[in-house]
Amino acid sequence: MSTPYVKMCVSVRPKDPWTEILMAQLADFSVESFVETDTGFEAYFPENVWDNECITLLQKENDQYSCSVEIEQLAPENWNAVWESDFDPIRIGERCAVRADFHAPIDVPYELVITPKMSFGTGHHQTTHMMLALLLEENKIPPRVLDMGCGTGVLAILAEKLGATNLEAIDIELWCQENTQENALKNQCSGITALQGDVALLAGKQYDMILANINKNVLLKDIATYAHCLPSGGTLFLSGFYDTDLEEIKQCCSVNKLRYIGHKEKEKWTAAKFQKDEV
Repeated sequence: MSTPYVKMCVSVRPKDPWTEILMAQLADFSVESFVETDTGFEAYFPENVWDNECITLLQKENDQYSCSVEIEQLAPENWNAVWESDFDPIRIGERCAVRADFHAPIDVPYELVITPKMSFGTGHHQTTHMMLALLLEENKIPPRVLDMGCGTGVLAILAEKLGATNLEAIDIELWCQENTQENALKNQCSGITALQGDVALLAGKQYDMILANINKNVLLKDIATYAHCLPSGGTLFLSGFYDTDLEEIKQCCSVNKLRYIGHKEKEKWTAAKFQKDEV
C-alpha cells in the first residue's frame, strides 16, 4: 500500500527572510519536499512520519514574524497529480535535460525521460539538480554505482548513460522501485537493478561510487555503512541537507575515512563529494 502524504501550507509575514529560516528549521522533521509560494511555502511529509510538533515550532510566540498553517491530507494518487501538473522540462548545464514522456524531445547529449508518478527526483528540486550536475562534472563514471534513496532512478539513469555498467537503485518505498524500473526501460538502461529496502541491503556489497540524496538524519546514520561499501579511492556524493548542515556531514565523513573534496550550494541546499581514503 502506497504511503499517503501530508501537505502543510504555510503563510509567513514578512515572507523574507523568514520563509528560508522556517524551512531550515523544519529540516529535521523528515520533509520530503518544499515548494515556495507567493506567501510562504508548502512542505510535503509522508504521513507515517508526520509530527504535529512542526506546527508548534512554526507558531511559537515571537515578535519577529507571524504565520498561519493549513494541513491537507493527500492520497497517493493526488501526490502523483501534483508532480505531473508541475513538471516542466529542465536543463542541467548544456549537456543534460530532464523531461517527461509527454514533453517534446530535447536535443542534448544526455536526455533523461522521467515519469515521476509518486517518486521524488525529476531534477527540479535543488538537491537532485546538484547531484546531476556533480555527475556531469566527473571525468569518468566507474562501473559499480549505487543510487540510494533512488526515487525515480534519475541519478542511476544518468550514471549509466555516463558509463556505469552495474548499478543498484534502492528505495524504501515500493512505488519508487517500480518507478525506477519503468524509467530505466524508458531510457534504454539495462544495467540498473531496482530494489525496495534500506541500508540493510548493502551488507557484503561493494560499489565504486555511491549517490545518496536523502535527508540529513538518514545520511548521518548511514554514512558509516556507505564508507564500508567503498574501496579506497571510491567516491560518495551526498545531498538532501542544508548548507548549515555541511560541517556536521563533513565531520561524520571524516570519522569514517571519507575525505571532503568539494560541494555545491543552491538556494540553501547542499550537495557534497567525498572520497574514501586508503585504510
